[in-house]
Amino acid sequence: MEVLKAYALKMEEKLIEWRRHLHRYPECSFQEKETSAFVKKQLENIPGITVFQSNVGYGVVGTLSNGVGPTIALRADMDALPIHEEADVSFSSEHPGIMHACGHDAHTAILLGAATLLAEQINHTSVTGTIKFVFQPAEESTDETNRSGGLYLVKEGVYDDVDMAFALHMCPWLTPDAIQVYKGPAMGSFDVFKGTIKGTGGHGAYPHLGTDPVWLLSQVLPALYSLQNRLVSPLEAAILSIGIVQGGRANNVIPSEVYVEGTIRCYSAATRTYLINEIRKAFTLANVFGGEGTCLIESGEPALVNNGEAIDVIVDTAKTLYPNDRIVDAPYGLGSEDFAYTAEKTRAAMFFLGCKPERGQYDLHTPLFQIDEACLKKGTTLLASTALAALQGGIDNEA
Repeated sequence: MEVLKAYALKMEEKLIEWRRHLHRYPECSFQEKETSAFVKKQLENIPGITVFQSNVGYGVVGTLSNGVGPTIALRADMDALPIHEEADVSFSSEHPGIMHACGHDAHTAILLGAATLLAEQINHTSVTGTIKFVFQPAEESTDETNRSGGLYLVKEGVYDDVDMAFALHMCPWLTPDAIQVYKGPAMGSFDVFKGTIKGTGGHGAYPHLGTDPVWLLSQVLPALYSLQNRLVSPLEAAILSIGIVQGGRANNVIPSEVYVEGTIRCYSAATRTYLINEIRKAFTLANVFGGEGTCLIESGEPALVNNGEAIDVIVDTAKTLYPNDRIVDAPYGLGSEDFAYTAEKTRAAMFFLGCKPERGQYDLHTPLFQIDEACLKKGTTLLASTALAALQGGIDNEA
């Protein structure tokens, strides 16, 4: 492991170069054509790695094998967000309205680094097995079938032979001398509700002659907001947020219809099901007062449930390599992550890697997001070393 740590330090400039190139040319979900080509080219330059393209989207998978043994997957997401960058850096986005505001440029550079390290070292060890380097498109969004890149790769069979999988994520609230880990539910499930309330509409001067869907909405909203505050246990992690309310085009016309859209995030599958059912019921309150309320639910990724054995491998590796660094044991929040599909398929775990710069904190999904690039060499070392440790641990394929 110390050899990998030293090698990662030597290639730090290359890691920064890769990350800045990717940051300069971001691409949104299902549009990662040039990003994918860049990754494929870098992998093909690494001796011993076999590269193939995913059948769906722009996914790239590199495979490194050294005899018979377990198969470990390391995953990075490649897509950017539809956000206009405001960070004053020399390598800022050259694609207007698009930026790497969630650190996927760093994830991709780190995994390229891990592939480079492992290809250099694995033949010099007695470790046998296979490592897959999974570069995934479309983590941030879904297509018209409501599928993300992670779900596509699972259905394509990329993880069918994988015994254990690992991923990391940038963590802007921790500095590079820290990582955050958690066994069990660490990130939330994600569902979208789309509600419509219909009335008759009418003249603003004569509301009594019709049915006002805006007033009907005023009956529905308290029911929605009370779900997480009064009907779900305060010990349960659950969030309901409304992001869109649309209705009407003139101030003297009562509209005939109001549209509402929001999200639900949970750790528990039971709470998730309960909230979905109760949200549908809440919209039917409009029917009681003479209107018509309907609700459509679009189900997204499940909660990310980290496998305990995989977390142990990460923690043991981190303690060995960085004994003086902090390891924070806490859930990562209720943001969603489609690595959850991988965690449903095989034993998997994601850890959060501190990236907070010395000055300031730049949160995920914001126009000013930036990282301390010192995290790149550490992330590379941890991913590569964790993969080797998992292979060396003699993973029980029957577990």
